Amino acid sequence: MSRFTNSTIREKYGIPHDAVITVGGTVGVGKSTFTRALAEMLGFRISLEKVDNNPYLGRFYEDLARWGFHLQMFFLGERFKEQKRMYEYGGGFVQDRSIYEDTGIFARMLYEQGNMSEEDYQTYTQLFEAMVMTPYFPHPDVLIYLEGSYDDIIARIRERGRPMEQQTPDAYWQDLYRRYEAWIDSFSACPVLRININEYDISENSGSVEVVLSRLAEKIRSVRHVRK
Repeated sequence: MSRFTNSTIREKYGIPHDAVITVGGTVGVGKSTFTRALAEMLGFRISLEKVDNNPYLGRFYEDLARWGFHLQMFFLGERFKEQKRMYEYGGGFVQDRSIYEDTGIFARMLYEQGNMSEEDYQTYTQLFEAMVMTPYFPHPDVLIYLEGSYDDIIARIRERGRPMEQQTPDAYWQDLYRRYEAWIDSFSACPVLRININEYDISENSGSVEVVLSRLAEKIRSVRHVRK
């Protein structure tokens, strides 16, 4: 949770105190760092991807076919519970990674690469649609999509990634990168704000994310106007 209960910057740009903002993008693009910086600036709570307590993640990178379905089911359940929790709090969150990426990218990639069976993939997608693709599911106000060149992103993975990520072949990251680019072009569950990672430099100045706030506020105003 941010140590601020109010934010003059949030008020300056007219960002609602109950907004729910999700940050998406491929592995290595800097979602967690961006999420923390944005939440701190807005005085919002942080919703981080639960990785360290995932019992399947390490085993998944060792054997994708054996653990892919288990990993995706774990993430689906955790993200669904977290989405519900954010709205029960009344909003005011910045979230690291969206629930939509799990089915639109990771589960599909496992299936198409032969690392998830037809039966498991159908079970997973049908459960996702029953849980998420309904009028009752609380979609975020906006998805901030962080993007950059493949060379920039793979350099970050090699420099800062977890050991299991650094050992993953380049072919996997290339495929993942292409899938993300195709996925975001057709994404429509909520408004999207695309931000290039070269537009800010959190490593030097966490306040540099302020450059995106006017665009973020406009996206939120537009969707809330439609909902009225």
